[in-house]
Amino acid sequence: QDIYSDIRDKTRAVADEHANLGRTIDGSIVQHLQKLRTEIQAHIKNIQNDTGKLAINVAKEREFSTRLITDLSASISSFKSTPMAVTSKTDPYVANAAVIHQLTKQVHEENLLRNSILAMQQNGANFEEAIVRALQSAWQTYDEWQGRTNAAIAGTHTALSAHVARLPPDREWAAFRARHPDHLLDPATPARDPVAVVSPHRADPSVAPVRTGLLERKKRFTRAYRESFFVLTPAGFLHEYASSAADREPLFSLFLPMCTLGPPSAATAASHKFHIEGRKDGTTTGDTIRRSLRLRGGEHAWSFRARSREDMIGWWDDMSTLCARHLVASDHQGERRGPVAAAVRAAGYLSEETDGVGSSGEDEFEYADAEGGPPSYTHDMEMDKKTRDPSTDAGVTVEHRPSKRQQEKAAEGHLPHAGEAHPPHDVEVPSLHDVKGHPHHAVEVHPPASYNPHDAQPEEEKTMPGGSRFMENI
Repeated sequence: QDIYSDIRDKTRAVADEHANLGRTIDGSIVQHLQKLRTEIQAHIKNIQNDTGKLAINVAKEREFSTRLITDLSASISSFKSTPMAVTSKTDPYVANAAVIHQLTKQVHEENLLRNSILAMQQNGANFEEAIVRALQSAWQTYDEWQGRTNAAIAGTHTALSAHVARLPPDREWAAFRARHPDHLLDPATPARDPVAVVSPHRADPSVAPVRTGLLERKKRFTRAYRESFFVLTPAGFLHEYASSAADREPLFSLFLPMCTLGPPSAATAASHKFHIEGRKDGTTTGDTIRRSLRLRGGEHAWSFRARSREDMIGWWDDMSTLCARHLVASDHQGERRGPVAAAVRAAGYLSEETDGVGSSGEDEFEYADAEGGPPSYTHDMEMDKKTRDPSTDAGVTVEHRPSKRQQEKAAEGHLPHAGEAHPPHDVEVPSLHDVKGHPHHAVEVHPPASYNPHDAQPEEEKTMPGGSRFMENI
């Protein structure tokens, strides 16, 4: 303003003398000053657009942070009062992650505003200095042209030039700082650190994860395992994230209090995995893991695999405390009983315990003894006579049915030939069923020529496995 006043007073005195000079100045110096004016307007607009918008954004982010903190408080209250009504979106862990994410964003916006203000201040000082220097350059050009116009007013212009030259470049900025000291930010103000920000309920037990780590989950259709970062929360949710840097929204969430946890794999298994049965929305009908693996209806079973058995057991133990029910594999299998198992053991086959193959999926049957003896069958058909092996008759007493020829002789009053005997009664050999269930027919066995009826021994009784008794005729 000092330059403007001095130029105005002296310019009026030499206005007539500058008529011709004005036309020359209009074609050179004025254009440069118009360009400077455009730069000043752009600088003012830049301050309004950048710093002003950043200030508005900071106010919005602070308001949104307040709303998220209120939601976190509501989620924690809901979890403590009605834990079974908590959803994946109202899980305190997820709400706390949203608060931390929003506070980080708010701090980032505040840092941007701080940097913008500092940059505006620095640019303002430099810009004011540039304006002064531009005016000095324009005035020097004008002074050259003015010296050519009139030597009479050279002294006036010389004094005016000296006045302009003595003007300090930072005079305007120093005066502005002196007038408005409370409108400027101290350059020594440090930037804020998101880690150092203390938010409400950050130390609440419901926002601390029960267990975190890497697990592999089997994809439903591709049947391939994909490793992800999982978080088990106190609310009973198993959240899946793409990486250990937890995002705001989990990729996959499973509500364990409404699920059934299957048994972990055996210590000798090739992979360390377990299953969880239920619905993704937290409902289940309580069917077994094996039925749910068929993917019928809305029920599903998710398979998880760990890197080591210790890791699998750690996850399984923590989940078993949160699941509605969990299954435990039994190491004891009942001993097989019955004639089939006895025959298998007698044949030398290994039992299930020594063979190493479990049969938990099969039913155990107990075989009861049959009542009475095996059925016998008779018929009137004549069977072909079979020769006996005398070597098999040692120590065995056999009673035979008389042949048809012997019966005819007895009817005629003839005595039987030597070696022929009249059995006291007919013995019908009981028939047994073979493996396929076909009965053996009763056969007639004739006595040998050396048969002596007085040497007949008492009949020996044997007992069948089924409890029936019959005469041994072999």
